[in-house]
Amino acid sequence: MFGLSVALSHAQQATRQTTGTGEVNLTATSANVHESGRPVTIRILRWSTEEERNPVVAAMNPTAPAAAAANPSAAAGERDGAARGRRGGAGRGGRGGAARGGRGDASAAPNPMAALTAAIGRAPTIGYIWTNDVTGYSIKYAHHVSLPDGSERVILATDRRLGANSTAWRPVAPTAVTDYEFTFIEIRLDSKGSGEGKTSLTTKVIVDNEARTVALADYAATPAVLQNVKR
Repeated sequence: MFGLSVALSHAQQATRQTTGTGEVNLTATSANVHESGRPVTIRILRWSTEEERNPVVAAMNPTAPAAAAANPSAAAGERDGAARGRRGGAGRGGRGGAARGGRGDASAAPNPMAALTAAIGRAPTIGYIWTNDVTGYSIKYAHHVSLPDGSERVILATDRRLGANSTAWRPVAPTAVTDYEFTFIEIRLDSKGSGEGKTSLTTKVIVDNEARTVALADYAATPAVLQNVKR
């Protein structure tokens, strides 16, 4: 009996894991864009793992201490090189060395959007989005957040901009648009699995530290471009 109980426990655990990482299919229609009312199909093969999410989130908040901790030998080499540079600069003339050092520091400043674009591009394909465009879009990032009231947040990213080669996804209302090469889509579903989706086409992306994900900066004020979203 004990062996049977253990076997059943393992089977139930495996079922929960399969359910949690199984395929999710969503349907929607486009809204507030030039070609509104067109069908959109989203197929999420699985959610991004923590290891896959981390580089995407970290790209938005690059920190030198984190990089040094990840590669202490490289950090030590940089410190030694900087020390030699200071000694050499002092011998040749402090002002020249300082000026050259200042320019080098400025050119090395991190660009979060470039880093984010690269991180999304390196991520594996874990789903697809089909619109009225000729080709579909690969999902490179998929994160799911369950809320206490039974509602859900689904955050997706593609490595291409929606409608980059057409006017289909251009907003109909006059509004500022971003110049991102990628697209983040944030979908909010109620407890019955229905809702709407908004994108980074018209709002910036930020890090949501509480949910540990990249998300839209001002979801409430951003116009929905996906309506009638359903599981």
